Amino acid sequence: MEAVLTTSMDNQTLLTMQEIRESNARSYPRRLPLAIKRAEGVYVTDMDGKIYIDCLAGAGTLALGHNHAVVREAIEEVLESYLPLHTLDLTTPVKEAFVNEVFEALPKSFAEKAKIQFCGPTGGDAIEAALKLVKTATGNRAILAFQGGYHGSTHGTLSISGTLSPKQKIHALVPDTHFLPYPYEYRCPFGIGKDGHKVSSTYIENLLDDPESGIVRPAGIIVEVVQGEGGSIPAPIEWLKELRRITKERNIPLIIDEVQTGIGRTGKMFAFEHAGIEPDVLVLSKAIGGSLPLSVMIYDRRLDQWEPGAHIGTFRGNQMAMATGKATLKYIKENQLTNKVDEIGAYLKQQLHSIQKSMSSIGEIRGRGLMLGIEIINPAKTANHLGSYPAFPELASKIQQECFNRGLILEVGGRFSTVIRLLPPLIITKEQIDDVLQRFYEAIKSAEDHFGLR
Repeated sequence: MEAVLTTSMDNQTLLTMQEIRESNARSYPRRLPLAIKRAEGVYVTDMDGKIYIDCLAGAGTLALGHNHAVVREAIEEVLESYLPLHTLDLTTPVKEAFVNEVFEALPKSFAEKAKIQFCGPTGGDAIEAALKLVKTATGNRAILAFQGGYHGSTHGTLSISGTLSPKQKIHALVPDTHFLPYPYEYRCPFGIGKDGHKVSSTYIENLLDDPESGIVRPAGIIVEVVQGEGGSIPAPIEWLKELRRITKERNIPLIIDEVQTGIGRTGKMFAFEHAGIEPDVLVLSKAIGGSLPLSVMIYDRRLDQWEPGAHIGTFRGNQMAMATGKATLKYIKENQLTNKVDEIGAYLKQQLHSIQKSMSSIGEIRGRGLMLGIEIINPAKTANHLGSYPAFPELASKIQQECFNRGLILEVGGRFSTVIRLLPPLIITKEQIDDVLQRFYEAIKSAEDHFGLR
């Protein structure tokens, strides 16, 4: 078989092999049918030689794009040093240098009281650790999460995620999980639009103080500052401040899931910094490993009440990921990449609003930095009293397909799978953004024509 697997093989051959041999649970290849031969920067080349602009970037993992020089150099240095590639949770100079870089990236007041837990290589495992930590520290069992939130696909993380589809056939999910309304202006759960976040925070505070709420005192509240899989929905700054006040006054640990938003994605090193707040527990993965598998949990040391071995896992010592993570954090800081992300993200959003004016199927454009969502709606149907039109998942899927045909890779997510999601590498240039915009414009125009909306 090895002799057959050569770089001369074409897309279809490899895709056919994948379909035959891989699990039915595979997802991305169904919507993005390509086999990758080479990748550099924001570009990937498939086995047939077609070049794509990658605005998925490993679901946000590739902060510096594919094969960035500082990432490759970090890997080479580890290999040349003959350090162990895997160390369980034993320490090395590489590990301590990585921790130093992470703590220096945090707000100083948080870093001064923080401890770090290395988890298994996925964000889901770090979320599991966070749940165990706060339950141990508080002695409580209930977890409050938010509608539309996504925290992983393990048994525990699925229990606290809003997405329903993967839950349908999974019985006996973790009990004492309760879901709260997340502020979502375009599809406001309270039906009032812009001020819905005020009702949300009032509701949460009342629920926590109501002796007849039916919910026992929680061990923690978990939230995404920008919901990713839920549709690139940024929480209003005022609401985040209120959530932090409410939890702090009641001594309820606030867990912030920055698996996707962390490491510069939103125009700040960490998305919670937009609101000037600090979490009790911060969960990081994806970009924290500089494109290699790694996840960590950082938390207030007052919560460090669990016993040795309370959260373990074999693959907690990926030295190359720590080296590439350190290199990525250092590069972002030294090149002030968060400022550039903020600027280019604003430019991208502005240009998308211009496209919106000439199209009929864009309901809302939202997000922060280079984590943007474009909600696709059906203008041929009746809007609700807030002016929000019904979702149009078939059109969103068609737009993704038309983008792919034009060499643009992006994702679809959100409620009803009707939100086009943009997560390009943070190093993308204005000229490359213009190329993305042109391809997207042509794709949505073609898709609207297909459905007779023009």
